[in-house]
Amino acid sequence: MLNLIKKELHLCLHPTAYIFLSFAALVFVPNYPYEVIFFFSCLSVFFCCMKARENGDIAFSCALPVKKEHIPLAKILVVIGLQCIVLLLAGIIGAIKGAVLPAEQYVNQAGISANLTLVANGAILLGVFNLLFFPRYFKAPDKIGVPFVTAAIAVFLLIGIFMVLRFTTPLYSITLNGLNTVNTGAKAAALITGIAIYVVLSAVSCKLSVSRFRKFDA
Repeated sequence: MLNLIKKELHLCLHPTAYIFLSFAALVFVPNYPYEVIFFFSCLSVFFCCMKARENGDIAFSCALPVKKEHIPLAKILVVIGLQCIVLLLAGIIGAIKGAVLPAEQYVNQAGISANLTLVANGAILLGVFNLLFFPRYFKAPDKIGVPFVTAAIAVFLLIGIFMVLRFTTPLYSITLNGLNTVNTGAKAAALITGIAIYVVLSAVSCKLSVSRFRKFDA
């Protein structure tokens, strides 16, 4: 498994996988739908899978002396690692923004502020993407478009829902919005809930991906 992970890191990652991590700094852009930051992480997965397809990575991996079920697990674990990094960066950079900018400039007129709730929303978005993309992708790794489009549509619909909640419900517009120092307990609870949903969805994604890849004939 460790060697497969190293193979993914050295041979399969597209440059955008690293470049899009820096997009966490977009939380400094005024009045921007910050959840879109996490879509770029999803987009990098598409580029990585496309690179793997063009280089014949699946056939190469299946020819290695490794367990077949470890092939999808290695790829998903690398993606999960990158997703955790972008979530962490969004949380850290958002906290820095809250510390250096006045409170009135911290408020986001296009969605939730760059606080713990944003990280929770991002975790849910990435978990949904993992669940919808990877099981379909590993069912037929040479067909990337439909799995990605399906997952991307779901992610953007969910972003739309988060934006609507931000302006229509007191929970999102008041309690979970604004600085982390205000209503900290509620924001921490939202973060824990978001991470729990991410873990569950990603675990189900791994299980389904392994099950479907076993039936795939490389």
